[in-house]
Amino acid sequence: MNESTRTGSAIGVGDEAPDFALPDQHSQTVRLSDLRGRRVIVYFYPKAGTAKCTTQACDFRDNWAALTAQGVDVLGVSADSPADLLTFAEEQGAEYPMLSDADGAVSKAWSVWGERPVGGVPGIGVIRSTFIVDEQGALAYAERDIDHVGHVARLRDFLGV
Repeated sequence: MNESTRTGSAIGVGDEAPDFALPDQHSQTVRLSDLRGRRVIVYFYPKAGTAKCTTQACDFRDNWAALTAQGVDVLGVSADSPADLLTFAEEQGAEYPMLSDADGAVSKAWSVWGERPVGGVPGIGVIRSTFIVDEQGALAYAERDIDHVGHVARLRDFLGV
């Protein structure tokens, strides 16, 4: 597990997960606190429709039924608009909520907003990261600046799913 981050005040395993209320791809509000009592994978990705983000979204899509059958919800978070997320979800056949953090406030609260290369050029934005929130709302897993390849398999191993 990689808990490295680019900020000094990063949240980590054992911390309470910052609550949020964000619109999904259907412009319906999703609140993390409404999922209390279930395990929740919250993954942050830089931009819908890009190669790595598409690979990651499809990996979650392909594992979504197995995860939800074991009481694990999946929430994808990016700075894309709900309309862009709807197009992305429809193109990829993703059924899980994809949430719009258009102003970056949730990404900042989760310590995943910072310097990251964009096409090899330094930039600022969402750092590809994943968290698992336990049934009580605490972080059971935190990984930042992840390698998207094989990521969901690693999460399933951690969850025993």
